[in-house]
Amino acid sequence: MKEENLPYEPYRKARLGKGVPGSETSEEDFLSRFLTEISTAALPPPAHRRIIVIGKHKYYDLFTAQLMDTQVGPSGELKSPFLTVNPIDLIWKTREAEDIQFYAAIVKFQAFYEKSLADSEGLKALIRNPFNYPCFFHDSSITEKASPRSLSPVSLSTPPIDFKVRISLGEKLYHIQGDLYINKVYVSINQISVRFEQFLTVNDNWYLCPDTNLVQAIAYFKRHGNVIRLSYDEFLRFQTEVLSEMETHVQINHSYLKPASKIQLKKAGFDQAPEKLIYLSDLGDYVLINPVLKYGDVEIPVLSRRQIYAQDHKGSLSTVERNSIAEDQLVGLLLKQHPDFLEQLENPLLYFYLHKSRFLDETWFLDVFEEWSAENITVLGFQQLKGNNLSPHKGKLSIQIASGLNWFNALVEVKYGRKKASLKQLQKSVRNKTKFVQLDDGTLGILPEEWLQKLEAYFSAGEVEEAAIRIPKNNFTVLDQLFETRMLDQEVREEVLRYRSKLTDWKAIEPAPVPAGLRGTLRPYQRQGLSWLNFLDDFGFGGCLADDMGLGKSIQIIAFILLLREKSETNTNLLVVPTSLLHNWENEISKFAPTLRVYTLHGSGRVRSTKAFGEYEVVLTSYGTLISDISFLKSFEFNYIFLDESQNIKNISSQRYKAARLLKSRNRIAISGTPIENNTFDLYAQLSFACPGLLGTRLYFKNTFAIPIDRFKEKRSALALQERIASFILRRTKQEVAGELPEKTEIVLYCEMGAEQRKVYDQYEREFREYLTLNPEEVLAQNPMHVLKGITRLRQICNSPLLIGDEKLYGDSSVKIEMLMDQIRSVTGRHKILVFSQFVSMLDLIRKEVVKEGIGHCYLTGSTRNREEVIQQFQQDETKRVFLISLKAGGTGLNLTAADYVFIVDPWWNPAVENQAIDRSYRIGQKKNVIAVRLLCPDTVEEKILQMQQNKTKLTSDLISTGDTFFKSLTKSDLLHLTSPSGSEPLS
Repeated sequence: MKEENLPYEPYRKARLGKGVPGSETSEEDFLSRFLTEISTAALPPPAHRRIIVIGKHKYYDLFTAQLMDTQVGPSGELKSPFLTVNPIDLIWKTREAEDIQFYAAIVKFQAFYEKSLADSEGLKALIRNPFNYPCFFHDSSITEKASPRSLSPVSLSTPPIDFKVRISLGEKLYHIQGDLYINKVYVSINQISVRFEQFLTVNDNWYLCPDTNLVQAIAYFKRHGNVIRLSYDEFLRFQTEVLSEMETHVQINHSYLKPASKIQLKKAGFDQAPEKLIYLSDLGDYVLINPVLKYGDVEIPVLSRRQIYAQDHKGSLSTVERNSIAEDQLVGLLLKQHPDFLEQLENPLLYFYLHKSRFLDETWFLDVFEEWSAENITVLGFQQLKGNNLSPHKGKLSIQIASGLNWFNALVEVKYGRKKASLKQLQKSVRNKTKFVQLDDGTLGILPEEWLQKLEAYFSAGEVEEAAIRIPKNNFTVLDQLFETRMLDQEVREEVLRYRSKLTDWKAIEPAPVPAGLRGTLRPYQRQGLSWLNFLDDFGFGGCLADDMGLGKSIQIIAFILLLREKSETNTNLLVVPTSLLHNWENEISKFAPTLRVYTLHGSGRVRSTKAFGEYEVVLTSYGTLISDISFLKSFEFNYIFLDESQNIKNISSQRYKAARLLKSRNRIAISGTPIENNTFDLYAQLSFACPGLLGTRLYFKNTFAIPIDRFKEKRSALALQERIASFILRRTKQEVAGELPEKTEIVLYCEMGAEQRKVYDQYEREFREYLTLNPEEVLAQNPMHVLKGITRLRQICNSPLLIGDEKLYGDSSVKIEMLMDQIRSVTGRHKILVFSQFVSMLDLIRKEVVKEGIGHCYLTGSTRNREEVIQQFQQDETKRVFLISLKAGGTGLNLTAADYVFIVDPWWNPAVENQAIDRSYRIGQKKNVIAVRLLCPDTVEEKILQMQQNKTKLTSDLISTGDTFFKSLTKSDLLHLTSPSGSEPLS
């Protein structure tokens, strides 16, 4: 038999005789004795019963309630012991809400507790008693612990309780009497007792009266024998000290008073509709909501029973009927606004209440306040709630877009009632992603979630300037995307329409005149580029000229600067280029626009101020010099700033970018054949320089375009970005303008050495020049190989000092490799490239960089055995973008029409050999235009060779013959010129 099935306590705990003192019986003896006792018992064992025991706290005058288990004798009498039951253990055994509330009430009242609004609810849950446990009152004056003698059965209930006070006037005295009705039955006050300020008891019946004010009134009349007789003076004092407070909770009938007449009502102001008020106040963690109607000058809490009296000029009083319809409507409105209020209406409170966290939940109280405002209800006390600094009003957002000088002004106004939120405070809230915004009175307005998203887009489109968001006019497309048409004034609508119609088709732009000072002929697409630049200038917009390499970006910019001369009174323009391209630009300007006044701001001897800048049309400088001289360059306002190879500022954290953004100018143009090298974000820095505001803030661009495009390949984002920048980037590929290009274009790309490389070159040049100077011409003629070796050594240094010896002695810097890799990166995406060098060791250095970049390539030198296989691989394999070829091994006999770019790394005496190399691509079967680029270091033997080719026409036939023949034709003077310092006169 299991322990829980043993019916009698001494046996319930016993097993094999254990648990019973002195027992030494075996299991068989135990079972035998147990069965004998059960069969011979005269009476059945006592039954178990669970009861509720109420009473007074041991130390405090507080109501207590406990669950106890006990035994009941045959006649139903309670028997000791009484065991307290823990209600917490029982809560886990039920899922019924009413059961849980009952156990929670036991938990609350079985220990010391602080009185609160929840007391009444707890008592109601206790009295509902879903288990129908019998209830007993414990009289602790009999025994401190529960015992059969100290417990008496009671009945708990919550019947309707009504108490009214009747006042009548006798010949000399006022008669005041209380009438108590329990469950609509009259009960003499003398019969009842008041317990724990919430119970009225009659014999063993305990009636819960949750209205403690009503209980206090009943207790007051019980103490005074229920009937009170007072003289006139005593009654006046009684009315002031007692009735004025009591009548809030108790209905008081003055039987001797007559209702006020219409005249009396009008004179007292009671003939008008009452004003609706709601008072808010704190009570601990709760907010009390007290609905009030104001009759004339008298405020009556709607949930109170207070009477209204009118007094005439003689001091006589009359009663005024309360507007029950208006009161019911006000209460009805509140009951619809929160489900808790209907249940609270059963309480005897003069107010509704909510926990402060629930009251201040913006999803609730903003709608509620709006309803109260619509019902003309005055709300008082909201700002005085502790810990509350919120505005009770919903925000109203209004936007108007007006046109400014170079921007659109988005006038954004956010109001909360009569208070406003400044634009800077709104921006701060959006930046911090908080739903609150500080208003001009210090309170906080609540920003709806959809507002935060809208405002974030607004602020990303421009910059905050006082009360407006300034949106650059180049960013006109966002007006359609972000704002409704009604928000745009008529001028803005017309302006946006004009921009859209003009800027969407750059080919339809009116042709700009070719400036008179330009020496050279612009191809049709270059003329379009000039017109595009001129068109942007008319609107005051900057842009990015992003034509492919070899399409003549420099001549378009030079022509535009000449055109600006005709359009602007002041035409000082800053042209910032990589150091290695300074020489290229000097030559290009000298070639195409010799009348332009140019100052090159570079080198140790440069000026350190802008005083003389006004005398020049072009201030040419490098990115390095820009960083060094930004302290004074930023003080001068240029007409235009041009950034060549603008991808140099693609990193917005770089000193180059920061310095460029500090410059002042009327307008700006970025120039780059590869505006995007690594990712979409490369574009942001360049266009934020050339077209400030076009792409919004960095964070906006990152989240809206860079991440979706680069990481997730979102076509929609890519199309949106393309639409935004289309009018401000002019990019023509070689394929697009192939019909306007000659079949073969030859370019010289000047490569300015860095300091380290130049130092090595100057040292060797000086030694070679000393050798030439010290030896007579006949000695030089007898030793042509020694002379050739000296010139070759200088050519190798132009390529890289690594070609002549140990890296530790000569360094590893190579401007040619740097510039060649820049060009390779810029065109390998769409074109195939041939790279020729006379020096295999130079090809090996280039090959390392190509491998490092992960660019597919082929390699051909004299030692290559599988020539045809390598050639076919380059021709047919699309992943092979670069072919590195030694001039000797690949200068003739190859058909490499897959390539359309050819780079000659080290120009040599004989251009015919170079032309043969170029013709590896430019030959029968080639359907693309070929661009050939010679890399040449200025102020070196390479440039002197080029000058000799141009100036000594007698060399023409020699240049086609062998090198030995050519050397024999050179005089000592010719050789000294090859090593002459920069600035020496060229040979005639």
